[in-house]
Amino acid sequence: MAETLELRLNPALDAQKWAEIYARDRLVRIPDVFEPALAEHIETLLARTLNWRLVFAEADPSAPGGERVSKLTQQDIAAMGRQAIGAKIGHVMERARDNYGYLYDSYPMIEAYTSGWDAGHPIHQLTEFINSPEFLELGKTVTGAPLVTKADAQATRYARGHFLTRHIDEGHDKERVAAYTLGFTRNWQPDWGGLLMLLDDNLDISRAFLPRFNVLSIFDGRRIHSVSAVSPFAGGARHQITGWFRNDPPYRTT
Repeated sequence: MAETLELRLNPALDAQKWAEIYARDRLVRIPDVFEPALAEHIETLLARTLNWRLVFAEADPSAPGGERVSKLTQQDIAAMGRQAIGAKIGHVMERARDNYGYLYDSYPMIEAYTSGWDAGHPIHQLTEFINSPEFLELGKTVTGAPLVTKADAQATRYARGHFLTRHIDEGHDKERVAAYTLGFTRNWQPDWGGLLMLLDDNLDISRAFLPRFNVLSIFDGRRIHSVSAVSPFAGGARHQITGWFRNDPPYRTT
């Protein structure tokens, strides 16, 4: 699957314009962040080539904090069988009723890159670009941060029944500068769920955003936010790359 992607930001992007909006709103949505052909290539990469892992948190008294993150490949799920995986998902849903938890498909881009998974896969070129001076400088300029050294990244796929309950990102005021999402979802309908929602202190939804194609969102992760559950009748999957701009030491490969 080795191929070379010519990765760059859209030359027409005006970072200073979006910096002014972020300074005012602590949120910005930047359309056409890549040129059309490159955006379509990334869309195909996410939709057709990744070995997804179903991720969720489950109780585990032996783990730090009393829980662990499960990351199940399709092979893991098949080996467990329908009854066993159904029981695990049932527990996830019970915890979600208390406004805690998440369930979605993930490809952990940083872990895959630093651990040498899937050698030659073009997703690693995208991971490198997200940590390139060009992309990090965009994050620094838009957020107004004095220092951005790297960016977390995971590819995500929200299918029917997937969700992320409301939370505030841990690590802000420390190493995390701002949250970001790169959206590669076409023709999504608001009734399908999967909306990025920002909540106020009364837990009213102050803003909600439809998944869109070739859009970079940057926002203050100290705001309460969630991803609404994808409905049973959704006509597709929501594909994004998500992470944080950070200011701690850069990543190292094994």
